[in-house]
Amino acid sequence: MEEVNIKSRVVGVDISNESTTYAIVDVRGNIIAESSFSTEDYPDINNFVTHLSEKIVELVEENGGYETIRSIGVSVPSASSVSGCIENAANLPWKGIIPLAVMLREQIGLAVGLSNDAHISALGEQTFGMAHGMRNFIIISLGIGIGSCFFAEGVEHQGHLGFAGEFGHTCVVVDGRECGCGHRGCLEAYVGAKGIVVTAREVMQESDRPSLMRDLEKLSPRTIAECCDQGDELAIEVFRRTGYVLGLGMANYASIVDPEAIIFTGGIAKAGKWLLEPVVESFEDHVFGNLRGKVKILSSKLDNRERDVLGASALAWSVPEYSLFK
Repeated sequence: MEEVNIKSRVVGVDISNESTTYAIVDVRGNIIAESSFSTEDYPDINNFVTHLSEKIVELVEENGGYETIRSIGVSVPSASSVSGCIENAANLPWKGIIPLAVMLREQIGLAVGLSNDAHISALGEQTFGMAHGMRNFIIISLGIGIGSCFFAEGVEHQGHLGFAGEFGHTCVVVDGRECGCGHRGCLEAYVGAKGIVVTAREVMQESDRPSLMRDLEKLSPRTIAECCDQGDELAIEVFRRTGYVLGLGMANYASIVDPEAIIFTGGIAKAGKWLLEPVVESFEDHVFGNLRGKVKILSSKLDNRERDVLGASALAWSVPEYSLFK
């Protein structure tokens, strides 16, 4: 009987606005080797793909070689698993439609699966995190952009074109702030990192009350949260307004899909109670009555980068195997 070589490892890649992380992951979800580089250093997509391919090959050759790798899974904002492309990303340096899965497959010679970062976060959270064992839940990623994904009866809903869950680009304020997607009033323009900074500036302009925020060299969700920790009332107001809008949007979302839980991921979730308390209050005020008090609102306990690399590796196992090196 001919011996069959069963490959026991995949590569998971997480591409964010700031950095790109890639790792070799075994069949049990153990990270064998990992590295990263700055996404911002490669504003040209062709240079980015070449560099990423070279770094993946280098990592693979140093840790067992090609014969151990089955496939590659990639997490990236504004991606479609249906087309295998990044499509009109609002916050990445590469514009238009980028056939990233094909580009990587041609350079590396292995099967490549591609999906939206929020979808990958949900897959990682279901496999390794807070959503483990849940069949109906929503993941909301809070960062520079706002993404989401929901599972219904244990199955991820991607939609016809792979763009289901674009929660950040739902309208919460008619004729409101301009969003990076080109529309006005999107949730992301109020709850994303840049939107929170805009809110902070508005709050400070509305009042001459003292605030630690006025002395900050750089306003960011993290530094504003640090001001909250020191009792800064204007900083607390920033997250109160942010939480109100986010909770309102979540109530609409939950009223449609009826989840067991909504789980936050991403850096902004680290604001903790300053964001979570006004979110829960607004959510309970606006959600469909039969769901009031019955939807758990949680923050992920996983490291964001580790979860998304592991989620990308889980995607890689679902891709039909292909290799130029058999």
